[in-house]
Amino acid sequence: AFLADHPVRKRIGTYLHNEGFPIYQNTVCSYYPLGELQFKQMITDLEQAQRFIFLSYFIVAEGKLWDRIHAILLQKVKQGVEVRVMFDDLGSITKISDTLSRELRSEGIQALHFNPIDKNIFRLLINYRNHQKITVIDGNVGYTGGANIADEYANLTQRLGHWKDTAIRMEGEAVWGLTVTFLQMWDSQFNHKSDYSRYIPTKTMTGNGFYQPFSDGPVNNPQNPAEEIYRQIIAEARQYVYITTPYLVIDNSMMDMLCIAAKGGIDVRIVTPKKWDHWYVHMVTQSNYKVLMAAGVKIYEYTPGFMHSKMILSDDDHAVIGTINMDYRSFYLHFENAVWICGSAVLPAIKQDFQEIFAISQEINFVEWKHRPYRLRAAQNVLRVFAPLF
Repeated sequence: AFLADHPVRKRIGTYLHNEGFPIYQNTVCSYYPLGELQFKQMITDLEQAQRFIFLSYFIVAEGKLWDRIHAILLQKVKQGVEVRVMFDDLGSITKISDTLSRELRSEGIQALHFNPIDKNIFRLLINYRNHQKITVIDGNVGYTGGANIADEYANLTQRLGHWKDTAIRMEGEAVWGLTVTFLQMWDSQFNHKSDYSRYIPTKTMTGNGFYQPFSDGPVNNPQNPAEEIYRQIIAEARQYVYITTPYLVIDNSMMDMLCIAAKGGIDVRIVTPKKWDHWYVHMVTQSNYKVLMAAGVKIYEYTPGFMHSKMILSDDDHAVIGTINMDYRSFYLHFENAVWICGSAVLPAIKQDFQEIFAISQEINFVEWKHRPYRLRAAQNVLRVFAPLF
């Protein structure tokens, strides 16, 4: 059905399928242009859980959002619901008490620090962080996107101004892809395999479009499907490619693909933050502007605050939403996850959000950019040499 309905997207769908990621139908998908909207619905779904709850996040931070979710998890455990919470040890180390896992386990919640720093501090493995963001409820409802469980992602606090993040909610067959990804990562920290049959979906949905949840990482999928999917979307574009990313730290090959697309008449637009969380990464991001703009790529900086969304949309008919930054860490070191969406009714909402992002962002003027202060240019160029370290 997929090949018949979308022959032009055969290559991407087939590639992901051959990498071990099935194509799903019968899924209803909703798009959330803000983290606070995502978490509002997610809390409602968590309150309705009956069998199990899986949460996997790079960052879990103490605050109002975590307190609300934690209260629900406690209530659900008392009702007999299985609850598993996984958070990256490095991502959360300064955000929560170092005894949180032990406290959660004492409450009946299965909790896991992914890749503990103290065990791998002198090994390359310390760089292999779990950057995935997954919520699965009863195997029937699943969320993924850029937001972590921390107050700034829901704009409950404004550390860097307005925080722009995006997410999708899936209900139906495609949720199984998120469930499998979660269980694979959980089991990787132990010497046993979960009984997957306990977590299969129980709800049948009728939906449109095709969905391929996929994951990426230095151990489970070293072929880097995340980077390859971005490359294929850019290469196959016929009208436009729109991208949001908090970091633009790319190699010459990816740079060339973006430039070739723009020179070929494709409307290529990239949105990065105006306000940054890591100054040195932002400097490297900006060091790439000149070459891209010279080729015709349009660069925007999100002025209301911090752009943390990770999306790519092309030609009205397919998109990727998930945890993938356009940088070396996402493409080569981190465990990531995302969903490739094709032919879905949710795509117009994603495009509409892009248009609203462009309207409130500042487009960088190429002539003015070329004449920015010499010291700034020099610093950016020096830092770009060390880009793979960022």
